[in-house]
Amino acid sequence: MPTTPPTYTVAILAFDEVEALDFAGPYEVFTTASRVWGRSQPDTPPLFRVQSVARDDAPVRARAGLRLLPDATFDTAPQADVLIVPGGVVNAPMACPKTRAWVTRQHGRSQITASVCTGAFVLAASGVLTHERVTTHWEDLDDLQAQFPTLQVVPHVRWVDNGHTVTSAGISAGIDMCLHLVSRLAGTEWAQRTAHQMDYPWTT
Repeated sequence: MPTTPPTYTVAILAFDEVEALDFAGPYEVFTTASRVWGRSQPDTPPLFRVQSVARDDAPVRARAGLRLLPDATFDTAPQADVLIVPGGVVNAPMACPKTRAWVTRQHGRSQITASVCTGAFVLAASGVLTHERVTTHWEDLDDLQAQFPTLQVVPHVRWVDNGHTVTSAGISAGIDMCLHLVSRLAGTEWAQRTAHQMDYPWTT
């Protein structure tokens, strides 16, 4: 790894009925990784720049009622190096042409496009996932396979890494996956330090 890696822009999609931890888990991983990095490398750029992105700038109501205020909209968000699509109740983002188009556009230039839980349905509806090995929350495996029969839906795994696309199982598995992404982008040491800072049991 170079002494001064690039700053990776991370965009996390926010939408009404998003699962709060599907959104907040990745947010915590990448912002904590930047904080840990900054303490050890104080004269270098941040490791990650994290933004929540929604269709417009109105507050987003998460599935349990938590309100989120997006940092950027589809029209103002920069191109992401890492795009994260959380899960939750995903019928609305799947049916929204503007959301699907933004996801497709971001994926076209991202280094990594990843989903947590039922976010995999949004990626498949956007044409990002077509035939790859994928996973999602255990309750939704059969439905994902039925709706998108060309996918290779894999049970009993925390995440599936295809290189450009990465999918995870439900909720806490998204934290595992994002630590894996920190390891990919910055090295295993920084993923382990991040997990330790979060007091989170993680193994490669």
